[in-house]
Parts: sequence; structure tokens; C-alpha cells
Amino acid sequence: MTGDIEGIAGGIADIGTGAAVAGAIERERAVGGEGHTHEGACLNCGTALQGPHCHSCGQRAHVHRTIGAFFHDLVHGVLHFEGKTWRTLPLLAWQPGKLTREYIDGRRARYVSPMALFLFVVFLSFALFNALGDVSDFESDIGTDPTRSMATVKRDIDQQIAELQEKRKEAVEAKKDVAEIDRQIADLRSDRAELNEIVTTKGAGKVTGKGPGGEAVAEGLNATWRKAKENPSLLIYKAQTSAYKYSWMLIPLSVPFVWLLFPFSRRFKGYDHTVFVTYSIAFMIALVAVASLLIYVGAPVGGLLLLYAPYHMYRQLRGTYGVGRFGALWRMLVLSLFAWVAIGLFAGLITWMAMGH
Repeated sequence: MTGDIEGIAGGIADIGTGAAVAGAIERERAVGGEGHTHEGACLNCGTALQGPHCHSCGQRAHVHRTIGAFFHDLVHGVLHFEGKTWRTLPLLAWQPGKLTREYIDGRRARYVSPMALFLFVVFLSFALFNALGDVSDFESDIGTDPTRSMATVKRDIDQQIAELQEKRKEAVEAKKDVAEIDRQIADLRSDRAELNEIVTTKGAGKVTGKGPGGEAVAEGLNATWRKAKENPSLLIYKAQTSAYKYSWMLIPLSVPFVWLLFPFSRRFKGYDHTVFVTYSIAFMIALVAVASLLIYVGAPVGGLLLLYAPYHMYRQLRGTYGVGRFGALWRMLVLSLFAWVAIGLFAGLITWMAMGH
């Protein structure tokens, strides 16, 4: 029950954090209504006001002081109900090439920027996956379920320690060597302490090998591999946390592959490819999240929804780079392969970090 509450609270916090980060990138629009002050100078810097925003520091001219306006801002911050999102999302879903091209060409005021959209989608998706995992029955498959709560991982480790302690007691009574059992218990307690450190610092702990030179490397690899096999739940938890924190790395990992599709082009530069990749990844993460939710509730279209991914990629290539059907088709096939390579690199990097490096 505690784990469920932690997961739900964490999900809400993730949504709020995502809204805050995205809001820091997207300039907030003015809010009208009752309860606003009507000062003639900016309350932040004192500059004489000449419009709805201070032309010196950018703060809104009128500061609201009502509960209604406060909750209006909360809804606006989390879901961004005003025009930008509702102009951006339909284009992202059905005309991604037009959206990407518009943003690259400088027509940006109408749309949510790619990075703001990416960050919000990542936070929202992580909160969704975490919530779906926390309301599931973890006890039925504790060793393989990748969507596990922090409390479940701790219980898993505590259960292993208890079992080993019972095994040690039996070994002592039988006058058998307990050195190996003691080593396993010590490793588990180390993992438990490391998990607490992760939760406290929001960072991953490190496992270091002992001994000089190559022996240290070999021992470190053996230790981390042994720990991964003995405690897959801890590894999964750490990998999930790292994937959430470092999801932005998918962008620099993917941009070189898109560049390879237009290696000799003078028209398309690195910036064009970065905007393309950021919008594309944001949509793919959102697509996976929606499909996962549909599968979770038993909707048969959940898995089929993922088949839209290559067609979306095709449409974005055509609209962004102005290539023909054949040019977009072969690039879509190659880019699909590149996407799996980038995902593999990202997964390998996250796993490597989660194993203690």
C-alpha cells in the first residue's frame, strides 16, 4: 500500500515537474480576469509598463491574486490548454513534416518548441508508466516485471537477505562453511544501502573493483555482473531511473543517423536534423505511452497503434525535407533500422550506468 501511494505521489510530482520545465522553455501568455492588480510599473523591476508584459524583464503586467486565477495557471501549466498545444499536437500526430518545417523556417510563435514538448512528454510518460506499474500485482512476477516500485525492490532485497540468513543458520547447525553465504548477504546489504542512496540523492551509486591494473577491471566487471544476476530487480529499478533522467541523450545519439540520410546536402544542416529528431522522438514516446495504456485497459487496438510509427516517420521525412515518395520510403526504412541502433546504444549505456559505472 505504501508503495502504491509513493508511486501515485511520484507520478503527480513528475507531471508537475514536467510542466514546470516545459513552462520555463515556453514563455507564458498573459491571463486576464478579476483579481489582478492594475499597477502602472512592473512589480519585478519597476519599469513603466507599456503593454501586457514588461518590455524590460518580461514579467506579466498584471499579477493575479485570486484562487480561481491560481488554479487557472495550474491547469494552464500542466496541460497548456491555450492555443499553442492544440495547434501543435494535431500537426505532430498527422502532419509532422509540416510542423517540423514550420519551426525550422522560423514560424514558431504558434507552436510548442520541440524541446519543451519532448520534456513534457518524457515526464508525463514516466509518470504514466510508474502509475501503471504501481497498481499492478508485483508479487506474482517480482523478478521480471520492469515496472516496479521502489518499495517492491526493497522488499525483494529484504526477502533475499532473510532467506540467506535462514540458510546460514541451517549451515551453522550442520557445521558447514558459511563464507559464501556471508558474502552474498553482504552484497545484498550493500545493494540495499545503494538503493537508499539512489532514492536520497536521485543519482546512481558506483561499484568499484579492488586491486591494481587489469585485475581491478576484471574484478569490477565480475562483481557488477554477479550483482545484476542476483538482484535483477535492483538493476531494473536503476536502469528505469537512469532512462528517465538521461532520456535527452536519445537526441544526440539519433542526430548523426539522420545526417547520414542527407550526407552531401548543403540545404539541410545539423539544426534541421535536431529539430526533426526531437519532434520525432517526442511523438514516438507519446505513442508508446498511449499504446501501453490501451493495452493495460484491454483495448485490442493498443498493439496495432504502434504500426503507425513507420508511417509517421515517412510523413515527417516527406514534409520536412521535401523528398519524393520513393526518397521518403527508402529513408524511412533505413531510419527505422538506425532508430533501433540508437535505442540499442541508449539501452546499453543506461544498463552500463545502472550496473554501477
